[in-house]
Amino acid sequence: MLLSINNLSKSYDGKTLALKDISLQVQQGDFLILLGLSGSGKSTLLRCINRLIEPTSGQISFDGNDVLAAGNHELRLIRRQIGMIFQQFNLVKNLSVQTNVLTGRLGYHAPLSEFSPADKEMAMHCLERVGLANFAYQKVKRLSGGQQQRVAIARALMQQPKLILADEPVASLDPATADSIMQYLGELNSKDGITVICSLHFLSLARKYGSSVLALKDGIVAYRGKPADIDEQRFKDIYGQDAREVEIR
Repeated sequence: MLLSINNLSKSYDGKTLALKDISLQVQQGDFLILLGLSGSGKSTLLRCINRLIEPTSGQISFDGNDVLAAGNHELRLIRRQIGMIFQQFNLVKNLSVQTNVLTGRLGYHAPLSEFSPADKEMAMHCLERVGLANFAYQKVKRLSGGQQQRVAIARALMQQPKLILADEPVASLDPATADSIMQYLGELNSKDGITVICSLHFLSLARKYGSSVLALKDGIVAYRGKPADIDEQRFKDIYGQDAREVEIR
């Protein structure tokens, strides 16, 4: 068991719960899809896992480590094993593609230390994995949205992570590009054995790439199971009775 979450709750204002007693277990090699409306708690859950935000209560265990009890040094060691991919890429646009990818190695370096030739070679290998080796020395701002998200994937891969958290990584992309980004994540999962937790809005992508689904609604679990078992009624239970499924092929 790579990740175990028990009775996790989060309140931002001390009154309303954004997450309510969420329990979840993720095995090494899983590709878990988080589904739900915007505001359902998907991003909050992802950010609690690596403590980008502090949970209000509950327990999180990652690879045998108590995440919530970890001090600064222990948390640094945990975080470098957890790659994070964001909807808006979170890249430094005026820096080169290679430099952005190299920042994924910061968790392995002392502050202000320089990147080694081995780091730079590794960055080029990661860029090759996402088909961007020829763009290594270009500034990120010159790349398309899909290319920037591939840079973000390469940056996460630089951490040599056991887990990748992807927070709506295709929400800003057109359908064809969205599917290609999911293909890269699927390859890291199937070929490299990296566990992936990915929040999405598209059930068609969940069916295509996910091994399991956790759906949230108003901060509680609305569905837990296989993507293929989400029929029309379960879809409406998650997204509302007026919701219609949009497919990405």
